[in-house]
Amino acid sequence: SKLVYVLSNTFDLLSFTPNTGTFVPIGHVDCGETTPNSMAVDRSGTAWVNYANGQVFKVSTADAKCEPTTYKANQGGFNRFGMAFASDAAGGEAETLFVNGIGERANGYGLAKIDLTTLKLSKIGEFSDALEGKNAELTGRGDGKLFGFFKTQPNATLAEIDKTTGATSNVQELAGVSAGSAWAFSYWGGDFWFYTAGLGATTSTVTRLAVSGDG
Repeated sequence: SKLVYVLSNTFDLLSFTPNTGTFVPIGHVDCGETTPNSMAVDRSGTAWVNYANGQVFKVSTADAKCEPTTYKANQGGFNRFGMAFASDAAGGEAETLFVNGIGERANGYGLAKIDLTTLKLSKIGEFSDALEGKNAELTGRGDGKLFGFFKTQPNATLAEIDKTTGATSNVQELAGVSAGSAWAFSYWGGDFWFYTAGLGATTSTVTRLAVSGDG
């Protein structure tokens, strides 16, 4: 998968090309469930979508067609969660789906992973220090590293996450970036891209954190 994929507040799937700022509609995502909560896209271009009721569906990034999975909701207390695939090793093709509970502390928080063969969720550990118990969206990189976009106040926070323990490091406050009520992010072209919207907003904001040295 060479593009970024996003879900709109009307449940439409779009591709996004960061270097041109271009969004292209793909199709309407209708899995017959409640509101989509979060999405992660694997190397084959299949989107895994978590719904507000805890269900997980697979969605084609070619035509937005839904496919049910046998994932059982509310495993380990995780119902709504941020999610992302991260490579198991730098440059490798194997990857793991990581999740972080979204919502109240008692409703599945910290880092976990989902085995895509058994669709079983297993808890890994808590985030560190001031980020413990915080809500986060996740993204992975080709070098095998995992990062979290944390909903903190007054500014959002970016941090690296240890995939084996959940511990956070390289914590960076994102000055001027508010996670709002809807937030997501991706890593593309050597930079981080953040997508945020306030409650009731009809448009979203895309913010680039240039770490590649070209912006």
